[in-house]
Amino acid sequence: MFSQTITNWKRCCQLDTNIREAYANGQDAEQQFIQNLALFLCTFLKERGSLVERRQLSDALLKALQYLILISEVDDTEIFKICLEYWNALASDLYRESPFLPPTGSSPLYLPRPTSRRQFYQPILTKVRALMISRMAKPEEVLVVENEQGEVVREFMRDTDSINMYKNMRETLVYLTHLDYADTERIMTEKLGNQVNGSEWSWRNLNTLCWAVGSISGAMQKKMKSDSWLLLSKISWVSVSKREAKDNKAIIASNIMYIVGQYPRFLRIHWRFLKTVINKLFEFMHETHDGVQDMACDTFIKIAQKCRRQFVQMQVGEAMPFIEEILSSINSIICDLQPQQVHTFYEAVGYMISAQTDQVVQEHLIEKYMMLPNQVWDEIINQASRNVDILKDSDVVKQLANILKTNVRACKALGHPFVTQLGRIYLDMLNVYKVMSENISAAIALNGEGVTKQPLIKSMRVVKKETLKLISGWVSRSEDHTLVLDNFIPPLLEAVLLDYQRTGVPSAREPEVLSTMATIVNKLESHITLQVPQIFDAVFECTLSMINKDFEEFPEHRTNFFLLLQAVNTHCFTALLNIPPAQFKLVLDSIIWAFKHTMRNVADTGLQILYQLLQNISTHERAASSFYQTYYTDILQHIFSVVTDSSHTAGLTMHASILAYMFTLVEQNRITISLDQANPTAPSTNNVTYVQGFVANLLKAAFPHLTENQIKITVQGMNDLNQDVPAFKEHLRDFLVQIREVTGDDDSDLYLEEREAALRQAQEEKRRVQMNVPGILNPHEIPEEMQD
Repeated sequence: MFSQTITNWKRCCQLDTNIREAYANGQDAEQQFIQNLALFLCTFLKERGSLVERRQLSDALLKALQYLILISEVDDTEIFKICLEYWNALASDLYRESPFLPPTGSSPLYLPRPTSRRQFYQPILTKVRALMISRMAKPEEVLVVENEQGEVVREFMRDTDSINMYKNMRETLVYLTHLDYADTERIMTEKLGNQVNGSEWSWRNLNTLCWAVGSISGAMQKKMKSDSWLLLSKISWVSVSKREAKDNKAIIASNIMYIVGQYPRFLRIHWRFLKTVINKLFEFMHETHDGVQDMACDTFIKIAQKCRRQFVQMQVGEAMPFIEEILSSINSIICDLQPQQVHTFYEAVGYMISAQTDQVVQEHLIEKYMMLPNQVWDEIINQASRNVDILKDSDVVKQLANILKTNVRACKALGHPFVTQLGRIYLDMLNVYKVMSENISAAIALNGEGVTKQPLIKSMRVVKKETLKLISGWVSRSEDHTLVLDNFIPPLLEAVLLDYQRTGVPSAREPEVLSTMATIVNKLESHITLQVPQIFDAVFECTLSMINKDFEEFPEHRTNFFLLLQAVNTHCFTALLNIPPAQFKLVLDSIIWAFKHTMRNVADTGLQILYQLLQNISTHERAASSFYQTYYTDILQHIFSVVTDSSHTAGLTMHASILAYMFTLVEQNRITISLDQANPTAPSTNNVTYVQGFVANLLKAAFPHLTENQIKITVQGMNDLNQDVPAFKEHLRDFLVQIREVTGDDDSDLYLEEREAALRQAQEEKRRVQMNVPGILNPHEIPEEMQD
């Protein structure tokens, strides 16, 4: 290894200093050598760099770092990734030696200690900063790109590799910025000047510079001098008018939007500039180049979320809050946008209005805000009142769908205050829902189930789905249970449930009905208990008949069905106790069906429902005895069938929790009737012996290769450890390992939950570290409460 190192080093010293050119013109062997050299240097410096530092081999270390800089300039993504990993490790290590310190007085923010490692590495880090800025990868937010033919186009496919590269480069440059802010600013300002004077002008250079400027937004502190960044943005605005070519304008516009979108804190404290930015975004919303309008809308909503209060406040020098200007100009702002872009625009404006704390003023703003879609809505409703067949016209149906989508996005942003708008259209909306349902049913009856694939029928279903999405979205954000229950629920149940139940073609039933009912139950909790039988009568059996034939058909229905059942079980359990025994058995059968499911989310939900059900039933003595006598041993049998099924090992913790609880019930004599159906008069104290014997017989029948002693120890352990779920789980896993040893099956999946937990913990730790380094996280990833 050492001789190989010497050989590599000698070859390295013989290389021309322009390694990038040597790589570009080299043969496969030369290129492979440079990649191997990169691997060697990065691995050696990462693992042994501290040793070289301690031995004061400064010249050799600097030489190695200089070569690594040259290798990092090679035009090869894989080689750059190798180098990037080391530069990231070095920068983060130097930062953590002396983390970010807030500025004091007029002293420089980043002042390397004279004898520190930072001072030694400073010349190298300057080159790394320049390298990161000149090679910065494209952020996910930038939608305008240059394709292989040199054309500027709208990007539609997410390039995961490029996004990961950007995140790694962003993190590295943020650490480098914290190590020497002034140097980062100097390099960026110099590169900007070269863009303006044309000496380095190219799309590529402009892109990487703007992406780099945006990437370090969070590393800049509010008290830092920001004139240069204001200047940078202003020069970018000017660049748009200087470079008239459509493609150039699109590139520059996308970069401007990316930069301003990354600096919400700066915008919050510079109102005039914020207003200029928003007006420029409105201009870009009329730009016809693919991607520019999308970016304008995306940037607008990000700024609206982070700066919402600025738009409803009266700013110095303004005649009115800026939100009033926006609402007065909505028609002209959105006239060139596509429907989905209009929806984004409305959500953004909704966030602004949500910041208005005066209820009267806010209601006025909402009325003005929704005036345009309401005018079209009213016109359609008036036409339909004269001739309902207008609701079969494809253009009208599409208009209704888009109006409802606009309302959905407005509701998402406004929350409960959206009630003023919802109340205005609610009953008409439910009537439209009914008509759409009747139209769909009539079309199916006339033309068969295949008609559901026709565009008009699909559009009608979109109207129904968006209606349900709007209602559930508002209910989930509502703050007034009584208002919801008294005014919105009765007409909703009457319009939606009967339609769901009567729909003859299962595929025409909207799965959103189930998720909407689940949302209502989760929000209203016990207040909706009296309505649960009505809900169950309409949706339970007809949905169960759709999903109990296999594990694949109607995936949305089955997921939403069990979410509804979970909500009722959690909040309205007494409603389950009051349904007829035959229907209760159907409920329990469906829970068993769920936890045996091959879809993990359904199986997990089924286990959670069962565990909650067992705990709920124990608090209702009268119902509990009958339940235990009828279902206890059946449940045990079904749980053991999934415990020992290798495809269900992901649920091991819940299996252990349920089994431990069931063993606890008998050990503590909380089941006061005999579980032995062959001897129903036996005292309940015999239940411990009976259950142990029942489980032992189950295991003997299923695993005849196990010895009597193995089974005895397994069952006894379950009884002894039922108060300690982690220990119970380990005991259960030991038993499963014994089974696998005999069958020869792999037992690594038995530790799946632990591996997943370790991964989650590592991700949480990474997130914690990132949150503690200003700038590592995208400003739009930072929770609202952490914004200043």
